[in-house]
Amino acid sequence: MLFDKFNRIHDYLRISLTDNCNFRCTYCMPEEKIQCLPNHKLMSSGEIIEIADVFVKLGINKIRLTGGEPLLRKDFGEIFEGLSSLPVKMTITTNAFWLNRYIDLFKKTGLKSLNISIDSLDREKFFSITKRDHFETVWSNILLMIEHGFDVKLNIVLMKNVNDDEINNFILLTKDLPVHVRFIEFMPFDKNKWDRNKVISFTDVFDNIYRDFDIIKLHDEKHDTSKKFKVTGHQGTFAFITTMSQPFCVDCNRLRLTADGKIKNCLFGKDELDLLSAFREGQDIKNIITESVASKHFKMGGQFESGYLETSADDVINRSMIKIGG
Repeated sequence: MLFDKFNRIHDYLRISLTDNCNFRCTYCMPEEKIQCLPNHKLMSSGEIIEIADVFVKLGINKIRLTGGEPLLRKDFGEIFEGLSSLPVKMTITTNAFWLNRYIDLFKKTGLKSLNISIDSLDREKFFSITKRDHFETVWSNILLMIEHGFDVKLNIVLMKNVNDDEINNFILLTKDLPVHVRFIEFMPFDKNKWDRNKVISFTDVFDNIYRDFDIIKLHDEKHDTSKKFKVTGHQGTFAFITTMSQPFCVDCNRLRLTADGKIKNCLFGKDELDLLSAFREGQDIKNIITESVASKHFKMGGQFESGYLETSADDVINRSMIKIGG
């Protein structure tokens, strides 16, 4: 089992399959043209499966595939099927554009739940955020996954004066649809124009929600990143992921593997270790994994520990979100 120096167990691995995406969401991807990794610098399908197997032998029991957009990988099916043969719970985060292509694979491999990023229910605003006019396709695939019995979580990055006027509309979705809406606080990454004044915290909006809806607080499990609620009589739920205003580092159990094979022990950490090069050289990568876990900071990757209200974007040393993995 993987324990850090604060005695936190690490049993959840997020693997980025690519730093490419067919959307251009402003909070994830820098505005300027970015260079995606050439294929020889990406982990191959076989390398992903073999490296993941090492993590599983060290106690990982849940794997989430991310990107960029993971479904852009031409060998996605091979990767997903291979990882699904390991004794882990598999899940995925996607923008949903290609989801209809993979329903049979997901059923075959036993996928139960998935996260879908959708930051607006308004077509024009969706286009403004993603730079792509794909709202109808995304929404159609969301409904398709619900129809086929998948547990669907909708991820919404809240940004002040961008989509904060849609909070109630998203909550209203849970009335007739068994979806789990999750509002995520805007987080700082390289060149994503983060500003603390654009962050909409849980406390900023909760009083208004409480006024407009009859809310029930749901139980939050250990390692949960979200504070979960339900409106009385609604099929679905909603939650807040309070990364900036109320960090949940004390119970963190997550590790990340970037598309170019670097292990990150925290989303916000600037420190990385090169697993892929060591693996290709035939080294035993278990020691590198345990070294990464042992060096983990207690909070926020050792950056902006004094709180986001005291932080500026220039203080953050990290990759862009798309280069890390969602």
